[in-house]
Amino acid sequence: MSIEIGEVIAVQGLKITLKIFETSSKDTLFYNGKRFKGVSIHEYISIQRGFRDIICTVEGEYLDERKFEPDGDKINYIRKVEAKPIGYFENGSFFPGIKFLPMIKDKTFLLEENKISEIFSIGNDNQFQIGKTLKADIPISLPWEKLFNSHIGIFGNTGSGKSNTLAKIYTVLFDKKLENISGKSKFTIIDFNGEYTKNQLINDENDKTVIKLDTKSNSNGDKFPLAGKQFWDIETLSILFQATTNTQRPFLNRVINGWSKYAENQDSLLKYITSTFEKVFTSTGQKAEALDLLKRIASIVKADELVEELKKIEWHVSGQKFYIKESNFYFNGNVDEYKNNNLSTVVNELSVNDLNNFDELIIRINIQLTRDLIQGYVQYDHIQPLLKRAEASISTLEKVIEIVVNNPPEKTLTVISLRNCNQDIKKVLPLLIAKQLYKEHKKDTTHRPDKTRHLIIDEAHNILSQQSSSERESWKDYRLELFEEIIKEGRKFGMFLTLSSQRPADISPTIISQVHNFFIHRLVNERDLYLLENTLSTVDSKSRSLTPNLPKGSCILTGTAFELPILIQIDQLPSEQRPDSEDVDLTDLWGEQN
Repeated sequence: MSIEIGEVIAVQGLKITLKIFETSSKDTLFYNGKRFKGVSIHEYISIQRGFRDIICTVEGEYLDERKFEPDGDKINYIRKVEAKPIGYFENGSFFPGIKFLPMIKDKTFLLEENKISEIFSIGNDNQFQIGKTLKADIPISLPWEKLFNSHIGIFGNTGSGKSNTLAKIYTVLFDKKLENISGKSKFTIIDFNGEYTKNQLINDENDKTVIKLDTKSNSNGDKFPLAGKQFWDIETLSILFQATTNTQRPFLNRVINGWSKYAENQDSLLKYITSTFEKVFTSTGQKAEALDLLKRIASIVKADELVEELKKIEWHVSGQKFYIKESNFYFNGNVDEYKNNNLSTVVNELSVNDLNNFDELIIRINIQLTRDLIQGYVQYDHIQPLLKRAEASISTLEKVIEIVVNNPPEKTLTVISLRNCNQDIKKVLPLLIAKQLYKEHKKDTTHRPDKTRHLIIDEAHNILSQQSSSERESWKDYRLELFEEIIKEGRKFGMFLTLSSQRPADISPTIISQVHNFFIHRLVNERDLYLLENTLSTVDSKSRSLTPNLPKGSCILTGTAFELPILIQIDQLPSEQRPDSEDVDLTDLWGEQN
């Protein structure tokens, strides 16, 4: 039994008008030991229609003046409420959507708190509770099996509580499901501000790896393991080194093809170097620029004796050939003369055992440029800028990346902190990480995925923005195309994105449109609010109107996992589990010292 509070007096389309009894105007009522919330805006009421209970939300109320007869001196105010149906109870189960409408004189009742909980507690095991309804303060269990099988967006202005929401969602997931998750799903967080590097989410080093990348220090810090085939990739290197389409990209492609052809042969690089030296000094078409390229190769392999030998060699302008001034020896293109020269002896004693992939790439670029110059395939001035850009990029990349043959075993959660990285790495590395995770997972996934990959990007506007004016269009297009492919095609392979951002309007509309479920905190910017109205079809006008005024920690839940938008207050995590994003306490910082 419930408390009868009024009756239906008008039905106009989906707008229902109720006449409310005076006794139901309290905030909270108790009846037969049960607690009921009174009639107020955003509360829920039940209208009895036959054997069904039509559930409505209160959207407005007003007073209607009526005079008593016959004297007409006394005024009686009748309270009227406007409501909108959202679903119905039938045979003890709640069904969302508008299928039935009430009729005039149908009785209206308050809704018990357990009934409200049934409307929104759609989790099948009642275990995934992250908060309570904002108005009724009722715990809500979310459908984790639908939520994590989708792309998730967590949006809100700075200080609105979105970081706590992100942490709460995954903390509860790992608390409840870690044993079932292990070995079947992998989670990777790209953490721009270093908020999740301590005890957040999982407090067990057996299940969590933290990679703290640092470009600001020369010390040997953590490095992200990047597969060799992902590094030696024409698209990746062309974008990284800003290769021009018609000249530099074909040149770079020849470099990569040379590597892929001889990568299995450990001695191939050494033979490649020695044969190039011989070609430079025995060719009939010697080029002056080749000497500087050879000096660069010698410095990379740390061959001090070879460097000294090369310093003795000069370019004879009129003769268009190399010569050793102190001994008056000219390299006339005679192979036997070169082999009997001390230079050839020193070259044959070179060792390349200690080179890494970054060194090898620079060496191969220098060698390819040297050979192409001799053969007349390229002009030095067209390719030399590419070489300089490659060396500049690699000097930073090798601080944060380790090229590996096979990816090392992963733990359930990997946190990659970019807090101490420069802006170039913050743009480049998330792209390389996402590309590797997607390509590897796609390759290993069968027609019906038997494992999942979850990529979580905090402050996602840093890499998914269309508004950046500091990067080239080719790089921006490639970056957005990759993430758009992941968010459009990833679901069928079992790869899902979770995006957290304070500026959702900056993110590509294609990406936003493919997000399935949203946690929307306070947003006040007009462009962000416009996005909600035109992109998020599951957010109704009432929820949108609340968005600019939501209190800290509260958000609107909407999407494919939720039949109805839910206004919820996310529970605050304990201090040791919160992200490192708390506001500065000026009372404590500036307070008087005792």
